[in-house]
Amino acid sequence: MDIVMNADALNRFLDSEFPQVAAEYRVEQVNETGLVARLAVGEAHLRPGGTVSGPSIFALADLAIYCAILARIGPVALAVTTNASIDFMRKPEAGRDLIADCRLLKLGRVLAVAEALIYSAGGAEPVARCSMTYSIPPKS
Repeated sequence: MDIVMNADALNRFLDSEFPQVAAEYRVEQVNETGLVARLAVGEAHLRPGGTVSGPSIFALADLAIYCAILARIGPVALAVTTNASIDFMRKPEAGRDLIADCRLLKLGRVLAVAEALIYSAGGAEPVARCSMTYSIPPKS
C-alpha cells in the first residue's frame, strides 16, 4: 500500500477538518503497515481514580485507524467507522500520554479493516486493543 499522506500532511488535515480535537492528537509516524499516533492526556481525559477514560482510549484508536486509512487513500473526510470492538486490558499508567500503534489489515475499494494497540507512553504492555472496519465512500 503506497503512502499518499505522511504524518505532517495528516496533522495538517486534522488541524483543518477537526480543529476541536486536533491539539490533543498527533500522528507521529506513518510506516509501511500503518502508523503511530499520540493522545496528549490531560484532565479532560481522566475519570475518577486518575485513570484515562475508556472513551478517550477509544477515540485515540478511532483517530489512529482513520488516519492510517487516509495515509493510503488521501484526505477523504467522509470515511466512517462501520464496526468497532475494543478490549480494555489494563489500567493506563498515570501521568503519561497514550500511544496507538495501528496496523492496516485490509484496504479495499469500499471497506478497510485495521487494528490498534494502545500503550501508555514508555510502557511495554498494551492497555487496550481495538479492531475497526471503515466504509470508504465512492470516488466522485
